[in-house]
Amino acid sequence: MPVNLDKPQNWKADIAQSVDMYNQWFMDFAPKAFRDTRIDATKSVETALANTANLTDVTPDILRQWPGVLPTLRMSTCPPLAVDRLIGLAGVSSSLVKAMEQHQRLPPRMKASLLADDLEKIGTIIEKMADPDIFVWIGRTEAATETEIHRAATIVADRLCGSVANPIIRNAQERRQLAYVAEWLEARGYTRLPDGYNGTFREMPPGTYSFRMNVPVGGENGGKTINIPVDAVIMRREAQEGEFPLLVEAKSAGDFTNTNKRRKEEAQKINQLRNTYGPNVEFILFLCGYFDSGYLGYEAAEGIDWVWEHRIDDLEGFAL
Repeated sequence: MPVNLDKPQNWKADIAQSVDMYNQWFMDFAPKAFRDTRIDATKSVETALANTANLTDVTPDILRQWPGVLPTLRMSTCPPLAVDRLIGLAGVSSSLVKAMEQHQRLPPRMKASLLADDLEKIGTIIEKMADPDIFVWIGRTEAATETEIHRAATIVADRLCGSVANPIIRNAQERRQLAYVAEWLEARGYTRLPDGYNGTFREMPPGTYSFRMNVPVGGENGGKTINIPVDAVIMRREAQEGEFPLLVEAKSAGDFTNTNKRRKEEAQKINQLRNTYGPNVEFILFLCGYFDSGYLGYEAAEGIDWVWEHRIDDLEGFAL
């Protein structure tokens, strides 16, 4: 039976909790320089939200008063807008947008009437494309809460600071995720296979697990066999001979954009596994961070279930 893929009514709350969990880890362990930049950016975004009625009233007067807010507004849309894309969508002067982006000012020689029209167009595009997965209060009657505003500001700040991210952060997060899985499994009597294990994933003894194991796929009709790495392979304690272990892909992400770019990777992997081993092979995701409803819906449509790190006990739903 599905554990999470068939419960879209829970997705929005889980997304919020997962974002908060990732953010807390990030704030605790990210390098200080990046952390300081991110905190400053979050404060800047919170100010921008306050000045735009939480992104529901992006007026020409606001853009005149704070032209440097434009990068924040571009990162607040779904998808985030590149400078040239905003210029094209809004049909506005490139010199106006680039002056706001690069110099935090308005072009001094631009005609007042054209300036007013272009600023109005920019505000309209931003409001129309504001990301509903981030600004959850848009379209509802209840006002945004302080927690929601801070969470949204943190997400946008992540987008603004994303180019500073260090691969070491991603690697550290993956190590932490797998260590958490190991702790959970060993508390329930599972044993990690030794590093020198030479058997296949289907030959693992019941009650064992392994990390970063290669699983061969392909080879049918004379094709070439390739190995795909799987983060965690778990053979259930009650497994009978011939049963498949549970294959788990640990996924963490610090922004929504990256996950939607990469979501086809999991679909490709499960299709390779099914084509090789049939429909009974089991492949799930272990998620922490920024995975929005678009990502979850895509994975659910592929028949890929998942467990949230903030609710790791859902692994029990897979008979572990």
